[in-house]
Amino acid sequence: MTELVRDQVAALIVAGLHTAQEQGALPEFETPAVTVERPRQLDHGDYASPVCLPLAKAAKMPPRQIAAQVVEHIPPSPFVGKIEVAGPGYINLTLNANWLTAQVEAILDAGESFGNLELGRGQRCQVEFVSANPTGPLHAGSVRNAVIGDALASVLAAAGFEVEREYYVNDAGSQVRHFGESVYARYAQALGQDEPFPEDGYRGHYVVEMGREMARQHGDRYLNLPRREAVRALGREGIARVLNEMRQNLADLGVEFDTWFHEKSLYESGLFDRMLRVLRNKGHIVERDYATWFTSPDLDADAVVIRSPQIIPEPDERPTYLASDIAYAWDKLVERGFDKAIYVWGADHHGDAPRVKAAVRALGLDPDRVVIILYQLVSLKRGGVEVRMSKRAGEFITLRELLDEVGPDPIRFTLLTCTVDSAMDFDLELAVEQSDKNPVFYVQYAHARIASILRHAVDLGWDVDAAGDASLLTHPSELALIRKMLELPEIVALAATQMAPHHLTFYAKELAAVFSAFYRDCHVVVPEEPERAQARLMLTRAARLTLARTLGLLGVSAPERM
Repeated sequence: MTELVRDQVAALIVAGLHTAQEQGALPEFETPAVTVERPRQLDHGDYASPVCLPLAKAAKMPPRQIAAQVVEHIPPSPFVGKIEVAGPGYINLTLNANWLTAQVEAILDAGESFGNLELGRGQRCQVEFVSANPTGPLHAGSVRNAVIGDALASVLAAAGFEVEREYYVNDAGSQVRHFGESVYARYAQALGQDEPFPEDGYRGHYVVEMGREMARQHGDRYLNLPRREAVRALGREGIARVLNEMRQNLADLGVEFDTWFHEKSLYESGLFDRMLRVLRNKGHIVERDYATWFTSPDLDADAVVIRSPQIIPEPDERPTYLASDIAYAWDKLVERGFDKAIYVWGADHHGDAPRVKAAVRALGLDPDRVVIILYQLVSLKRGGVEVRMSKRAGEFITLRELLDEVGPDPIRFTLLTCTVDSAMDFDLELAVEQSDKNPVFYVQYAHARIASILRHAVDLGWDVDAAGDASLLTHPSELALIRKMLELPEIVALAATQMAPHHLTFYAKELAAVFSAFYRDCHVVVPEEPERAQARLMLTRAARLTLARTLGLLGVSAPERM
């Protein structure tokens, strides 16, 4: 089931249009792109296309007349039940009932690959996400980044792309020095030294704990080193500790990375200097005011600083964030050869996005190979009161605390219920509420109910894995459930092309609701109608598979019991 029914419908319409032209029923004109939609009203069919509406001028006839000729010349197809012209010139198609019910077995045959496509076949893409500074625990904003990036990677893989997940470790900037100074101060204080805490230091309690642990582990060893050397060493150790904690907490959230890429490697390898030479040779580098500037007609400013000893005095920290971004983009697109480099960034980085694209173009690469997804921030609420987050001030709720209080499934599902460009509130109390108001509970409960139905049937002696006669599935609620299940591949395609995994949470809620209607209207195990019961058990298994598959793409578990 790798070809979308929607695309097959579009192909039929194109075939009908071409045949009508070949036979003289329609004049010659350029075939437009065929749009196929799902009508909101079932009596308008399963699919509808407005393709004939804009053709009146080219064909010199009304859209309804064009549509009538297209419909008349559409070749027969096993999945077509009825095709008709509607309204001002829409083409409406209803699926063949026998073909529709036969898809239940096709879904079961596809198994866990149901919903997989070949949209991205032969294309390698990298999703780089989270990439929070390694200077403290992950907070809720980074958690939204994590679930968006991970779910998107899963969707793209289902759509046929070869996907790699990457965490970019920001370990070459000034924040690393500030963090090292903070750790050193807490370490020295833990040993009884009167060490002042840096004004721009990291004030979270985790830094105090880290300093104490290092004091216990190392004693006064670092007090006997030159201060600069000690700050660097303790900073490196602190970053390693933070990264280890991040890895574990992200794994507990269900997020694992293929690569942890270190920013400092861009400079240690000489890649940044090479990129600087490339840009200079192409006329995109100017030196003025004791600084190195990147210039491009695509920028929102005359030029942007990428290196300056005045702005950033530390010798090893002179390049700016954009400098690293330029080298990193080259590494992704050229050194490692990804067809697409997808970045998941907070909306506060919106100003950086066009600059990265401008730099990619300046390097002679296609900027469309870079996709930057900007997500809005998330606010945590408890009892209607916002829980503040500030890594510097030490007043943030961490991923670890979220996991302990709420658990991974509510975190992932809830944070994927909004479009990425919508700011959202995360209600910590609602996330664990066992009611239909809680979307993750509602969907997971639907899966647990399906599992319970199948267990009950086994207890009654039914072979739930046996094939049934799907043609007996004629009740409107049965057919509605089949139709809803068949939407999954289209939802995967939509989420992949729009890079918007929230479509899957919407679909999961809709599928759970349609199954609940089926369960309400159709008693599954009907002893007096064994053939119908077997068909409904088969349908129930297909619904279970489809819902579990959807939850799996979201990284959410499908519980057997609740």
